[in-house]
Amino acid sequence: MDPLHLDPGPGIPDGLVIPGADLNEQFARSSGPGGQGVNTTDSKVQLSIDLAATSALSDAQRRRALRNLRPRLAGTVLRVQASEQRSQLRNRVEARRRLAALLREALAPPPPPRRQTRPTRGSVRRRLAEKRRRSELKATRRRPDRE
Repeated sequence: MDPLHLDPGPGIPDGLVIPGADLNEQFARSSGPGGQGVNTTDSKVQLSIDLAATSALSDAQRRRALRNLRPRLAGTVLRVQASEQRSQLRNRVEARRRLAALLREALAPPPPPRRQTRPTRGSVRRRLAEKRRRSELKATRRRPDRE
């Protein structure tokens, strides 16, 4: 199987090449379009990678990927599947694209923490004016005082 190439980006400064030996491809019968050919063609593709065992990731990248992809993992194995296309080849391309997108997103560093800022004077003024308006509106709904 061909290796999977990830272009350089956040968290992957030099790009990443996952050897084909680290990828596991399985094929199965797919539902969906294809007429009677669906019953005879294994066009669904399941592509998986064991993140703990792959040699392509550094220790820091491995930890980040395992942490960020935890809900999607079965143990340490990340699996994607593609069955939308009628052709096995197109489903293979789509599965590789999805796996690359997941890994790229998981390896990206977290965004910097937000610096707290004070509300602007104008926004405070508008908020208080809206509170006064709302209070007056609700006051008109109350029973009048008995005087």
